[in-house]
Amino acid sequence: MSQAISVSPSMTRYFQEVVDEALRVRNVAATEAASSYLVGLLCAFAHPDEHVESAFNQPLTFLLRDALESTGAERFQRLRALGDGVLYAVGFFGGHIELKGVDRGYVVGVGSSAYHHAAAMLRLNARVGQGPDVLSELAEKFERFVSVLNDVADGTLASSARDERSVLRLYERWLRTGSSRLAEELGARGLVPSRGTGGLN
Repeated sequence: MSQAISVSPSMTRYFQEVVDEALRVRNVAATEAASSYLVGLLCAFAHPDEHVESAFNQPLTFLLRDALESTGAERFQRLRALGDGVLYAVGFFGGHIELKGVDRGYVVGVGSSAYHHAAAMLRLNARVGQGPDVLSELAEKFERFVSVLNDVADGTLASSARDERSVLRLYERWLRTGSSRLAEELGARGLVPSRGTGGLN
């Protein structure tokens, strides 16, 4: 599920701009802390470390079980990493998940649950007024934040589509997602996407 990511010289600034735009277009209300968290998530997955890349080496059910059976800091880190991994995977590669026959609602539920349990740990140990409850916000608005990352993924792929192969990837993603954004991008390149036998016209 590798996909090239085109970034500006300042990766954080680039992702902040596209996240802010996606939040506006999708009309998703988000705190500044949640917006910054999404930007940090995108930056982390743009250059994933070994821990990030191994996030889905086991079925999600096992990952959630193992996280919940852990204790202390390890439990929190596992839960947050699972929430992060699911949010990114469904946001950027949701079409691949559906093609593999995995129930999208179940995957979203696991990600939301992971954030919920991690947030509960923070609340249990937090002092009053310690700061925004970002993980609870991610849990409660998980599906909406997935749609935001869908838009970021579409825009990123579209901005890097400069040759025939990359335009074909744009079309293949449109086939999986039906994204109106991608349909517009294909149209801007003189192509009319069609789900019939004709493909691109």
